[in-house]
Amino acid sequence: MSRSEPAPGPGPVPGPTPRPVPVPAVSRRTIAAAVAAERRELADVLDALSPEQWDAPSLCAGWRVREVAAHMSLGFRTSLPGFAAELLWARGSLHRMTDRTARRDAAALGRRELAALLRENAGHPWKPPAAGPTGALAHDVVHGLDITVALDHPRRVPEDRLRLLLDAVTPRSLRFFGVDLTGIRLCADDLDWSYGEGTPVHAEAQDLLLLLFGRRLPPGRPNGGPEGHRVPPTLIA
Repeated sequence: MSRSEPAPGPGPVPGPTPRPVPVPAVSRRTIAAAVAAERRELADVLDALSPEQWDAPSLCAGWRVREVAAHMSLGFRTSLPGFAAELLWARGSLHRMTDRTARRDAAALGRRELAALLRENAGHPWKPPAAGPTGALAHDVVHGLDITVALDHPRRVPEDRLRLLLDAVTPRSLRFFGVDLTGIRLCADDLDWSYGEGTPVHAEAQDLLLLLFGRRLPPGRPNGGPEGHRVPPTLIA
């Protein structure tokens, strides 16, 4: 996933990812298992969506649910030379490349095919270029939330996966995604986790993860906590 660029095209999109905090080799199997489970569960979510939900907007500006789903399987379907060719076609812009391929593939592939691609590639080793051990998990979890949060879907990301990603957050990763938390402390309402210094902003941990990856949340999802602090408008869609 990469930081957003000016229009045209969607906002935050995946691409080269800053290397997260190193994860011990013993934990890589745990991460791979988490990635596989996340992909299978998201495939089940996609299979159950109505045609109207597939055409609903996601949290990636300019992309519907179907464009996000198409994008999520791009790495499984594209070789390294193919990726380089797509990037060349987009005149070196990762943003243009991901936007063009998502729209093209969303039009070419059916709903069942897009869900099946996630399920059949649950164990695929792909991860965003230059990403560290949690890169693939971050890609899948955040894009899954781009879909489920936008649809107000009841699916929740398991706590163990959220903690792997929340614990990998660094000032460098925030800068990469264009996230400015100056004067803000993010506080999870559903687990013992906070980040930053300043005025508390409360939300579910999975919603806070979206903020950390440059998304804005639907109104009402972040809140000022028991103290009733004002939520900065920069965090609201």
